[in-house]
Order: sequence, then structure tokens, then C-alpha cells
Amino acid sequence: MNNENIIQAKNVTAKYGKRIIWNDASFSLSAGQFVAVLGPNGSGKSTLFKLLLGLKNPSSGKLLLFNEEPKENAKLIGYIPQRRGIDQDTNFDVFDFVKLGLSGHKLGFSLFPKKENIKTENALKLVDAYKFKNKALGELSGGELQRVFLAQALIGEPKILLLDEPLANLDLKRESELVKLVKDLAVSKGICVLLIAHDLNPLLGAIDKVIYVANRQLVSGGVDEIITSKKLTQLYGSDIEVIKDSKGRLVILGAREVEHHV
Repeated sequence: MNNENIIQAKNVTAKYGKRIIWNDASFSLSAGQFVAVLGPNGSGKSTLFKLLLGLKNPSSGKLLLFNEEPKENAKLIGYIPQRRGIDQDTNFDVFDFVKLGLSGHKLGFSLFPKKENIKTENALKLVDAYKFKNKALGELSGGELQRVFLAQALIGEPKILLLDEPLANLDLKRESELVKLVKDLAVSKGICVLLIAHDLNPLLGAIDKVIYVANRQLVSGGVDEIITSKKLTQLYGSDIEVIKDSKGRLVILGAREVEHHV
């Protein structure tokens, strides 16, 4: 794995108006790392993505991508926002949808159609979605759609990939397939991947690091460092117990607000 720190945060505080979302966060992420972003609803996971995308500025502290302000490197980020699915009547085909990742979501005449078509084909092949390139989006399953969204995010050859709850509404088999695909892309392409999830268990064994956001705090480290009874008790300010079941899955016992977020 490349040890180059491409994302660096030092004493970063995020606010909306006077309300602190999280305070004094410091972390660094390297090329090729696969990072799970966890925490309760409203804790500030999406705020982190907005900061990285340059859509919002830190209230204090320093956040750098490739040693520059995030907005200077927006073209190096692939982003898949949280989606609710595609209407079954949507006739937009997969190939054209993925190609929109090159044209800023604008349909129309292209000066380099052959080059764009080749890039689109390569992106679809990268995520094993080329076989349904002519299908309408409305015909695809949830797992197929996530592959298409991923292809669109990858078409610009990003160095950072932000995925907002891509595992939502997928069955266990599709979860496992998508996690493996993302892990393989992180390693083979040297992409730093941040994935927001509500359940850590599908990611166990694949991720290199955890960012946990809760109670106006953001902490980061390895799974064994962050997802512990001691650390989560400190983070939430109430007694939390982390246990491992017979299948190796992590179970959290304690504060109600922690449920379904680890």
C-alpha cells in the first residue's frame, strides 16, 4: 500500500452557524486505504464529505487534499451520493449514464466521442457492468445500479472515492460483492476510499481504518482501536460494551443511540 498521505486534517472543527457538528478532529489517510465512516444519523458523516468536496469550509483547523485546499482538487474525487433507487420507468441507458461522469451531467455534442466512449467502456469493465451497458437504468437490480454508479464515479480516474451508504438496501450477497469490488479497486488503483455505512460487519476484513463520528467528536484509527468498549464509552459518555459473536461479527450493547451504527 502507498504510504502517501493524500488527506490530512489537523484540529478541524465543522459548524453550521454557531452549532458545532464536530470539534478538533485530526487524522490522515493514505492512497489505497479503504476507510469506513460510521456514526449515528445527524452526527456529521455527510458534513465530512462536504468538507472533502470543498462544498463547505472548516470553521477552524486545516484540511488538505494533496497538500492543497479541497476545492483545488475536486476533479480528483469520485463521489456517489446517497440514492433512493431509480424509477422502473427510467429509460436512460447505462452507457450514456456512465458517460455523463465525463461531461458534467450535460447531454449534447462531444468533441471527442471516440475517446469518451473508450473511457466509458473501460469504467464499465472495471466494475463488471459492461454486460448490461445497453440496459435501461430502470431495469437494473440494486446491486447492478451500485456498480453503474461506481463506474460513473470512476470514469474520471479519481484518487479519492467518497461513497455515501452504497450498501443500503442490498442483500448480504450483493453487500459482500460490492465490498470486495471496492476493496480491489482501492488496492489496484491506489484510490483512497471513504464509505459511509450504518453497519460495520459487512466491511470487516476489508477496511484498513475507521472514522467514527458521534457526540460532536470525530476519531479515527484501526477497527481494533476504535470499536472497543473503552473507546466508544469515552466517545458517547455512557457505558458501551463491544462483544464478538460466534461468527466474528461485532455486537454493541449499551446506549440506544449506538444501535445499527456499528
